[in-house]
Amino acid sequence: MTILVAYAPRPEGRAALDKGIEIASRRNERLLVVNASPGGNKTDTSLADARDVHDVEKQLERSGVEGEFKQLVRGKDAVSEVVDLAESLHVSLVIIGLRKRSPVGKLILGSVSRDILLSVSCPVLAVKATE
Repeated sequence: MTILVAYAPRPEGRAALDKGIEIASRRNERLLVVNASPGGNKTDTSLADARDVHDVEKQLERSGVEGEFKQLVRGKDAVSEVVDLAESLHVSLVIIGLRKRSPVGKLILGSVSRDILLSVSCPVLAVKATE
C-alpha cells in the first residue's frame, strides 16, 4: 500500500512529511510525497523550489523508507491532484499538515486541507505543525 503526504514547503508540510515517514516505516508501506500547484504564479508559496525538492528527497533517502517525491504543476489545483492520486493509487492514508490559526481560521480549517479531508475516500491524518 501507499501513504500519500500532501506537501508544501512550510512548517505544516514538514510536519506532515515527518509523520508520513514515521508511519510508512512502522507499517512498511511506500510513501508518496506530493507538491502540487496549478502553476502560472511566480509567487506561489506552496510550490517547492529546487532546494526544497532536494531536501525532501534526501530526507526520504536517509529514512530508509521506500519513497518518492512528485511535483505536479499541470494546471490543476492541489486538491484535485491529491484526490486523483489517492483514488488512482488506492492509497491507505493521506497526511496533511495544519498550522495554528486564529479563532475564525479554526472555523474554516484551511481551504486546501478542508477540501482534501472532505474529498478523499481513504482516511486522512491531520498533523499540526509545532512551529
